[in-house]
Amino acid sequence: MKEKFIQIKSTGVPLAVENIDTDQIIPARFLKATTREGFGDNLFRDWRYDAENKPVSNFVLNDATYSGKILVAGKNFGCGSSREHAAWAIYDFGFRVVVSSFFADIFRNNALNNGLLPVVVTDNFLRNIFKAIEQNPKTEITIDLQNQIISFNTEKENFEINAYKKICMTNGYDDIDYLLSLTEEIKEFDLVNS
Repeated sequence: MKEKFIQIKSTGVPLAVENIDTDQIIPARFLKATTREGFGDNLFRDWRYDAENKPVSNFVLNDATYSGKILVAGKNFGCGSSREHAAWAIYDFGFRVVVSSFFADIFRNNALNNGLLPVVVTDNFLRNIFKAIEQNPKTEITIDLQNQIISFNTEKENFEINAYKKICMTNGYDDIDYLLSLTEEIKEFDLVNS
């Protein structure tokens, strides 16, 4: 059972870089563990730290101006290899949503399977979010999963999500939890059809 996701209202962390691949999200040298914990420490490791392991001051995750549970990223987020660890690292760092105008399919599915909501918006809406955060880092973004609406200031847009994944996220289910939630219906079906 995972954390239920109904609605999040949070400030956003802007990472206006396109084509961020999974090796940039979590470099391969940190993929030795098999549990999901601890990967957030190495999220964007090569961008967050220099060769001497000191924080890069102008990288957004090291800038105290920005915080929140929503990562706002450039187009084509999560491309590259299919490592599930990328979703683990983002979630473990504290993000619950990634907003972009395009996600690589495998990353999107890995995110949804791990309680991280990828929200696809239009290019124009994404530009406007970046602009709003730049003007006011305390801009609050609301993600309403039940109604599939993302909004900030006076702007809002609908987003799509697979109906099954929506049920799982709003209930905090993984695939096994979902099947267990159908136990009574399965028993009834079995009685009727035996």
